[in-house]
Amino acid sequence: MAPSSTSRTLTVVPVPGPGAEDVLVGHDGTAYTGTADGSIFAVSPDGNIIRRIGTTGGRPLGLEWLPEGRILICDARRGLLSMALADGRVEVLAGEVNGIPMRFCNNAAVLGDGSIWFSDSSIKWGIDDWKSDLIEDTRTGRLLRLAPGSRNPEVVIDGLCFANGVAKSADESFVVVAETGLRRLRRHWVRGERAGQTDTFVSDLPAHPDNIALGSDGLIWVTYASPTDPALTFLQTKAKPWLKAAVLRAPEAFKPKPKRTVRVAAYAASAALVHDVSCGAGAWHMATGVREQAGRVWLGSLVEPALAWFDL
Repeated sequence: MAPSSTSRTLTVVPVPGPGAEDVLVGHDGTAYTGTADGSIFAVSPDGNIIRRIGTTGGRPLGLEWLPEGRILICDARRGLLSMALADGRVEVLAGEVNGIPMRFCNNAAVLGDGSIWFSDSSIKWGIDDWKSDLIEDTRTGRLLRLAPGSRNPEVVIDGLCFANGVAKSADESFVVVAETGLRRLRRHWVRGERAGQTDTFVSDLPAHPDNIALGSDGLIWVTYASPTDPALTFLQTKAKPWLKAAVLRAPEAFKPKPKRTVRVAAYAASAALVHDVSCGAGAWHMATGVREQAGRVWLGSLVEPALAWFDL
């Protein structure tokens, strides 16, 4: 039987930049995030000390750990980057796929063998027009893999409906990628008898998933950026091409938009739901990044100039 939804109180931690989209947490409790101006910040566990590590020169989204004091950054404008925590030095790991620049590098997982599995949300629309990809339902999102030492990512899965968060299982036998538009999580097997196969990990999610991440508890944590939107569902499934085109041309105020919510869930490797947590969305909303570390769950937001956390 699935657990019932629970409620927690959020603690909001302001950062000096808009849109702290994802969050990464070190063993000492320091939280890292990237903001819309390209900055990467380190936030002390109590939130009292915030240090700017450097800038990507683009729009950082997903963050992951790399060896030797570096973090991996999925930059929506520049591609897959590495940043040194000591001095903020940036290196481009991959900016193109088959010679074509990526439009929307989004989120990643790093495996023990050094391979990087990451998402490119759309080959047509970039981050400034992310709603347009969902409205048009391009299904051009991809799960990519960058082999150790390579600069040329390979396409593992294509045709995804706004590819978003990526997470590995605790035993690294599979990788999961979120399809925001279809409200499901896809699984690609990396090792074992099913290696190379792709199937569905969880479908018919109760809301639109964004970033996902493996927690210290061994669970795959999922953010829900917005509840289901009947207008978006209609545009994707029933609208004529002329209506989609009209909505794409319409002012932002007339396009479907995320509804205020703070909700995350956690799944076991078996796809069993373990946690379903909601928080009040009055002071902070639209959780797009999640990281569980020792019972504390940190959240990032595409729109808020702050991180937030709650304790399990």
